[in-house]
Amino acid sequence: MDLEARYPSLRFAWPRPGVLEVGFRGEKLNALGPQAHRELAQVWRDLESLGEVRAVLLRGEGGVFSAGGSFALIEEIQASHQARMRVFWEARELVLGPLNFPRPVVAAVEGVAVGAGLALALAADVAVVGKGARLLDGHLRLGVAAGDHAVLLWPLLVGMAKAKYHLLLGKPLTGEEAERLGLVALAVEDGEVYGKALEVAERLARGPKEALHHTKHALNGWLRAFLPQFEVSLALEFLGFTGEEVQAGLRALKEKREPEFP
Repeated sequence: MDLEARYPSLRFAWPRPGVLEVGFRGEKLNALGPQAHRELAQVWRDLESLGEVRAVLLRGEGGVFSAGGSFALIEEIQASHQARMRVFWEARELVLGPLNFPRPVVAAVEGVAVGAGLALALAADVAVVGKGARLLDGHLRLGVAAGDHAVLLWPLLVGMAKAKYHLLLGKPLTGEEAERLGLVALAVEDGEVYGKALEVAERLARGPKEALHHTKHALNGWLRAFLPQFEVSLALEFLGFTGEEVQAGLRALKEKREPEFP
């Protein structure tokens, strides 16, 4: 399978035997445009068919993970019902794809991880982040419900009180704070993120393939139990793209100021 031709927004490499590196480059701060968002949602089914893949390493190119959906993607969602429905299912697969993928997924999170970028990072089995990285679920600042991964993952990882505090107020976290709260697996010095993530991915690639798959599947049973809440939050998020609040939030983001909601 020619992955490069099928997914032109993504970059594929084999830094170690059995470790497939999936890199992506978006717009400013690796913001995901419509095509990159679509490809990161769809690629998991094709990767599953590649028997030589023993672990996947996700990284954003240029020393930045991802600032989330681009302005172009947000405007496309607002523009038509058809676009909203397409991106709705993409957003669902962006989270469920890594969770259901039968091999371990490691994310090397440098710089920023916001919105859809944070969803992709936290949906990985092991997120290795820089201590100075900035993690933020920015949905409320945009004026839509915290869908994507947030309602599914945050309460289980950090507890309901901290989840509400950071999600409702849009409070960012450094990588160091995220590790302390249990939101991510490991925080390391900013210059050591890729090396440590590769080390983890290589060790996983050498592990027992079937036993790793079965353990991941069993552990993710905790997440599957809360899929109804995930589905509701995602539906409410995309309902919000039809309202006035997201227009105010998007204007504020473009003008780099705090939003003033109606």
